Amino acid sequence: MPTIKRTPRTWVVYSDPDELDDALADVKAHGGGELRWFVSDPTAADEDAAARHGLQVERDLLQLRRPLPVDGRAPDLHTRAFVPGQDEAEWVEVNNRSFANHPEQGGWTVEQVLEREAEPWFDPEGFRLHHDEETGALAAFVWTKIHTEETPPSGEIYVIGVDPNFQSRGLGKTMTLVGLDWMHRARGITHGMLYVDAENEAAVAMYTKLGFAIDHVDRSFVGRV
Repeated sequence: MPTIKRTPRTWVVYSDPDELDDALADVKAHGGGELRWFVSDPTAADEDAAARHGLQVERDLLQLRRPLPVDGRAPDLHTRAFVPGQDEAEWVEVNNRSFANHPEQGGWTVEQVLEREAEPWFDPEGFRLHHDEETGALAAFVWTKIHTEETPPSGEIYVIGVDPNFQSRGLGKTMTLVGLDWMHRARGITHGMLYVDAENEAAVAMYTKLGFAIDHVDRSFVGRV
């Protein structure tokens, strides 16, 4: 069965090529709009299905994985857990600045955060916030997600962001390590994963230095229905 999700800016579909007709019909029945179809390790059949529906290749996302724990000490950085009912608005503001030009991650609303909070996988303890010591402003965050449907469960760096006002401090790397450390220490996770745009060379290089390796490629095709 295809998986269909509504993100702040677009519909996201995961399906086999022979399920694409039904998935697009479902999206259209719910109002339509911009759509991204993601395919793991794309084949010629996937390319043909996309072309039949007028979908164009947009970009490749790399799923990176690494074993846990990470060698060495945990990052010496103060973080706290996300507090539902308190932190939504500030997080949305910082997230949307951090991902202003991102096709899926930008443009969040408080309502969409509340929807995620209602998901069974949501754990505020695994949603770590770092506030700048001088200003008290939210400077960076890492939001983790445990995939209990996998055997053994894996842990995902679901969203990681740094406010543009606090970039060039190495917070991206540090918050990644914070998230990985929390998943292993608090939940016993032995494999961490994340997604990164293949064209984001700086991020790919950073994650590679942290011991991540490519597990597979997800290609996105974009169009409207």
